Amino acid sequence: MDYKATLNLPTTTFPMRANLPVREREMLERWEEMDIYRRLREVSADRPTYILHDGPPYANGHIHIGHALNKILKDIIVKVKQMEGFDAVYVPGWDCHGLPIEHQVEQELGPGVRELPKAQVRKRCRAFAEKYVAIQREEFKRLGVFGDWDAPYLTMDTSYEATIIREFGRFVERGSVYRGLKPVHWCARCVTALAEAEVEYEDHTSPSIYVKFPVDGDLARWFPEAGDLPAFVLIWTTTPWTLPANLAVSCHPDFEYTAVEVDGEVWVMAEGLKAEVLKRVPGVTPTDRGTVKGSALESLVCRHPFYDRASPILLGDHVTLEQGTGCVHTAPGHGHDDYEIGLRCGLEVYNPVDDNGSFVPDMELFGGLNVWEANPRIIERLRADGNLVASEEVVHAYPHCWRCKEPIIFRATAQWFIAMDHGELRRKSLEEIRRVEWIPAWGEERIYQMVEGRPDWCISRQRAWGVPITALYCEACDETILSKDIAEHAADIVAEEGTNAWFERPVADLVPAGFVCPACGGGGLPQGGGHPRRLV
Repeated sequence: MDYKATLNLPTTTFPMRANLPVREREMLERWEEMDIYRRLREVSADRPTYILHDGPPYANGHIHIGHALNKILKDIIVKVKQMEGFDAVYVPGWDCHGLPIEHQVEQELGPGVRELPKAQVRKRCRAFAEKYVAIQREEFKRLGVFGDWDAPYLTMDTSYEATIIREFGRFVERGSVYRGLKPVHWCARCVTALAEAEVEYEDHTSPSIYVKFPVDGDLARWFPEAGDLPAFVLIWTTTPWTLPANLAVSCHPDFEYTAVEVDGEVWVMAEGLKAEVLKRVPGVTPTDRGTVKGSALESLVCRHPFYDRASPILLGDHVTLEQGTGCVHTAPGHGHDDYEIGLRCGLEVYNPVDDNGSFVPDMELFGGLNVWEANPRIIERLRADGNLVASEEVVHAYPHCWRCKEPIIFRATAQWFIAMDHGELRRKSLEEIRRVEWIPAWGEERIYQMVEGRPDWCISRQRAWGVPITALYCEACDETILSKDIAEHAADIVAEEGTNAWFERPVADLVPAGFVCPACGGGGLPQGGGHPRRLV
């Protein structure tokens, strides 16, 4: 019996095969002809509004599976809200500035890109971004995503750029913007500073070394039982390349510090970490030679392990007993806590590392070496001088550049910052974070802790393709000039011509009529400057 003939099936015109490669395109073309997104807005005009304002992708290449996942999930949300009775609006957009685009253009232009005028590089970047906005728009439509694709927001629109400059001017007016020499995350491959949000933490293998800093003078003044034995303060670091910039050693004023005799030498370290340190030197028989509070060590001075200079003991609450020796190698040019304690104690913000991640040529012993290449050379120098206690490798979370995925360094450079605590900006930001409903919920704590512990926000980049910081430099007194009036004037120009005007127009056009240097009262025409270069 033919059982198929016994089935009572509904009659339908649906084809037996889905034939999706053909049917999907027909469906998308029909929606396009219907102008379905506009019609949805018309029939939903009286409904309550639900807006999904998209976080923009970079316009730097074809879309990939991550884009598809992102956009399809958002499209599901918008369509569900539409069916629930809302006027569900999806606002697409693109991030058209920054290194992801400039990096692609540099690859196209080759090694000679660094010799080209900035304005020319910027024009190539704009054309590149325009190209991939058009490409990605069609690719997102092909996914069936509804949105106002004919009117997306683009960060390179002149009105958008002008708004950024006006907002910068408002920060200037409030006194929140300053230029300072302080350590920032630095990507040597991309040759630019990074903000905290541009840093990713990935596993990285680093050398872990315990180093002796010779005590300058007689340790018996602090530890009478130490006698006249050679004495050293022990530090621990996973960044040997920062040792050439060491200017001090930090101890906690409230910790107990012990002097331990080992093989005819006395080592000073935190009592709470003594057992962990001595595990690194098996086979020795340690003898305690006294204990004092960290506050008593403030006048002790060490010598740098391979340079002829002092490394005094400083007292700081940033020292912990989580790992290391309780005596922290301090290089104000290479760490935020180091910078803060160095600033308080009058130390130089010393950074001997250039923009490409190499020691400056005249650096003694290691000049010209890349910092990663220098690590083993520094360790060997310490071993040859008898100042290396232990060396091993450790796998730990280490900051990487979110763009090139390479490990980054912390180095002091002159950058522009927004002061997070000026005008209680940090407090207000934290309050607003608590007012937002976060999905997933763990996102709230992540952003809260990031802002709560964030140093001042670095806003400058050492690149060509971006919105300029509208700072000027007086030709007469070389004073930095920040002014809301200049920002507003520049924004008016940018709204008409785009940000390339800041780099191409005569300097006299960049200042309001009658503007004079507030520091010297005039005397010279202000010189244009700022990010990514100053006009001269």
